[in-house]
Amino acid sequence: MPDNNAPRNDVAIDPAVAAIAAEMRGWRHHLHAHPETAFEEHETAAFVAGKLAGFGIEVTTGIGRTGVVGTIHGRQGAGPAIALRADMDALHVTEVNDFAHRSRHPGRMHACGHDGHTAMLLGAAKVLAADPDFAGTVHLIFQPAEENEGGGRAMVEDGLFTRFPADMVFGMHNWPGLALGRMAMAPGPMMAGFDIFEITIRGRGCHAAMPDLGRDAVTAAAHLVTQLQTIPGRSINPLDGAVVSVTQIHGGDTWNVIPETIVIRGTARSFRPEVQAVIERRLATLVEHSAAAHECTGELRYERRYPATINTATETALAATAAARVVGEAAIDHSPTPSMASEDFAFMLGEKPGCYVWLGNGPTEGGCLLHNPAYDFNDDAAPIGASWWVQLVRTVLAG
Repeated sequence: MPDNNAPRNDVAIDPAVAAIAAEMRGWRHHLHAHPETAFEEHETAAFVAGKLAGFGIEVTTGIGRTGVVGTIHGRQGAGPAIALRADMDALHVTEVNDFAHRSRHPGRMHACGHDGHTAMLLGAAKVLAADPDFAGTVHLIFQPAEENEGGGRAMVEDGLFTRFPADMVFGMHNWPGLALGRMAMAPGPMMAGFDIFEITIRGRGCHAAMPDLGRDAVTAAAHLVTQLQTIPGRSINPLDGAVVSVTQIHGGDTWNVIPETIVIRGTARSFRPEVQAVIERRLATLVEHSAAAHECTGELRYERRYPATINTATETALAATAAARVVGEAAIDHSPTPSMASEDFAFMLGEKPGCYVWLGNGPTEGGCLLHNPAYDFNDDAAPIGASWWVQLVRTVLAG
């Protein structure tokens, strides 16, 4: 396995990409300064569509509400169709950076690097449109609402692959902690499935000095939160990845009243539907019986948001071949530990074979962590990612 902390200096940047590196940086800084969150990416989509049209690319807007698709036909004639996907949305995070391209929209920030993803695919689009020396078709998918709201699902349900037929689909995400000039990919799971839950515990409110007259929903909730950890710890095979995390607890308004209701919210992550089913079943059991043990009642709302992101073997091999031509074989991690974070690119992989790869974004110092208010995409990674997109197309559609 390569040393993920050692940067590479011998990356083979595509010359045409190198020529527009400063332009890509400008696009990225513009997008970072003007972040838009799920299904509100109207200015972002217009920016992307305008650039694609300026490159002479066929453009379709409004796919999955605010998604954009550009299509390039190779000059060598008929061949396979390949789809390349970048996400465009930002997060509800207040940025703490003070550089010139910091967010101008309070409470919104590109804290996950989607600005960089969009800029890299735009760069590849410009290069490929100027020299479409391949056989087949490239569909450039700029997706909204990856964060929580399932823009990938929205595009699929809006007929993405019916309107833009593709034989395979590829996605890429920057990865802090993976050194600049390195990439990671593997067949099988890359990202976990994403579920959410909401638990309502109802008791009987009373004076805090007279708890015997009430039914304490706070105590019931406190016991339940600790019991939830027995699901991954005792109900799931230790060789299967699973996470159950409580992220919110709401209830009460003052110091001397035991509240009637407590609401607990959180997320569950797993890689297999069978594990997902166990988590949901055990949650329901624990909510009912733990609440009853404290003479309260419990209700569970469980929502399956994103399936696991599962790469297919053939397409992963193609992605790795293209990566080796850019960063070198020694700079590829072919067996990365899958992440318990999630990705709605999974919905596209549910329709078409494909591969989701990680692109090294460099060290995590200074808050350079995904979803951190001090995060900023590494502009030096953009030419590497755009070169990989270009090389991937030329590898798959070689003619």
